[in-house]
Amino acid sequence: MTDPSTQALSPLGVLPPPGVNCVHLPLQVSPQDLARHAVGLANARGGTILVGVDAVGDSPASQGDAGELHPLMITHAIFELSGGRLTVNVQHHRVPGGRRVLAVFVPQAPYVLAAPDGAVIAWDGQNLVPVAGADAEPVAAQDYTAVVPPDASLADLDPAEVARLRNLGRRVEAANLPDLDFLRELGLIVHSGGALRPTLAAILLAGTPAALKAHVPQAEVCFYYHQTPDVEFQFREDLLRPIPSLLTRLQELIQARNRFTPVQVGLFRIEVWDQDEAVYREALLNALTHREYTLRDAVQVHLYPDRLEIMNPGGLPGGITPGNILRHQPKRRNPLLAEVLSRLGLVERAGVGVDKMYGLMLRHGKEPPEFTSYADAVTLALHSPGFDAEFVRFVARKQEEMQTLSLDMLIVLSLLAREGEATRATLARALQLPEDRTPRLLRGMEQHGLIARTGVGRGIAYELSAEVQVALGQRRPAGQDKAPAVVREPVSPETAAVMAGPVSRTPARATAPRAWREPAASEAQGPSLAEVRAVALALARERGRVRNVDLRETCRLSTQQAWRVLRRLVLDGQLVKTGTGTRDAAYELAARR
Repeated sequence: MTDPSTQALSPLGVLPPPGVNCVHLPLQVSPQDLARHAVGLANARGGTILVGVDAVGDSPASQGDAGELHPLMITHAIFELSGGRLTVNVQHHRVPGGRRVLAVFVPQAPYVLAAPDGAVIAWDGQNLVPVAGADAEPVAAQDYTAVVPPDASLADLDPAEVARLRNLGRRVEAANLPDLDFLRELGLIVHSGGALRPTLAAILLAGTPAALKAHVPQAEVCFYYHQTPDVEFQFREDLLRPIPSLLTRLQELIQARNRFTPVQVGLFRIEVWDQDEAVYREALLNALTHREYTLRDAVQVHLYPDRLEIMNPGGLPGGITPGNILRHQPKRRNPLLAEVLSRLGLVERAGVGVDKMYGLMLRHGKEPPEFTSYADAVTLALHSPGFDAEFVRFVARKQEEMQTLSLDMLIVLSLLAREGEATRATLARALQLPEDRTPRLLRGMEQHGLIARTGVGRGIAYELSAEVQVALGQRRPAGQDKAPAVVREPVSPETAAVMAGPVSRTPARATAPRAWREPAASEAQGPSLAEVRAVALALARERGRVRNVDLRETCRLSTQQAWRVLRRLVLDGQLVKTGTGTRDAAYELAARR
């Protein structure tokens, strides 16, 4: 049976003559020359290259047949020769007489591309001409998702997916209009070439499987599930679907492996999930809305036991970095797609999606989202190794008491709960603010009894107030005995002996960090400061390193107490810190360095 794809009639009807939007090339054209014309057409208005049509008579080439050229071979050649920056759609079409021509549909480039030989050229309707710097500006502002593929038609849209869009946009006044009027009101279909045609945004949102594969195969999302934190995966599913359908399937894949822990707050119960649905949904929408669709790479979603990673083609938009993403003015790489998703209520119009992710994760006692930016990609990691239940309870109660607990306050409280103490410069970096813009916030938090200032002069730092420390279980209320130490992990006889005592104590008063006091007589069953210091050194000696969690679980300390002991040992020159943050930091014996 003959391959039906080779008999497809051209949607253009009679093949168009060469001109501004169409280039005719002979069958014997070289890959380099074909790529030059593709780049030139992309740098102009986009259009169609017909290979195998005589440039004068609009008839099939006298010798050979374009059917001998495989579309994928042409697509790959143009992609490689353009430096991986131009993706085209290639199809065979029969013309009267039975011969086949090759139609290369070239989108308008969102920024100026260079030809294989490095020249910056554009098609002026007759020739390839150099592009001047001034001429490049309008091209750079082109919205790729607003492009209308030359061979696209309304048949490329799936009625079921259009109905799904209508259901999502029930709050939109246009939802009551007929399908075509609804799509036109959203800007998803426009008049082009004498007919209504869909934009790439329309195909991304409601395209048929065939249309997605033909026009935007790079819109694929690859989901990987890892049972262990290493690179090996146990399950993979590749998805090429309209964006609303993609979100539904990804939610199913993640929720099937998701768990939650109930946290009781008074009469109410808060469910803290390993991966909060509102957070990862926002992260996925950001990836699909703001990715670089001119790149051929797919979005990758990796679900690990301790984190969810979303790897997105295209770096952060100009000027935005992981260090200012909370404060920088929002930039939309794909304005039409972002506008439609905003009108449908799927994404935030004002660009507050990142703020929303930060707020939800911090309220649930977790670390904030972690962005890593590269020249042509960005990775977002949502860590879920555990959470601070007392912090969740505290935030819930304080929110009810104060009516508003801003994101900036949450950032400060979360950092101090994890690190114990921080300078104004450290807090400014976490807030992504200039240091001179933090005093008002910090003074306000002091007045509300949330934080306290310690030290003087250049040694000024901030810590949680005594009241907050008690609420978080980091400090015992006055007069309350300390619980006995509990060893949760096997330790060596040496470490056990250190904990059991007696221990040769160093002068505790001389080395004790702030906010640590010697145990009272009623607390004699708990380890003293000197004993905890000795345990930390013993763990570092036998394991090669000691982490905050090791000392915390071995001596039954709070995160803040363990951090202070380790910090003092570093200042005393007995330990050396490696890594950063509460998750990656470790401490090694200085004598081993």
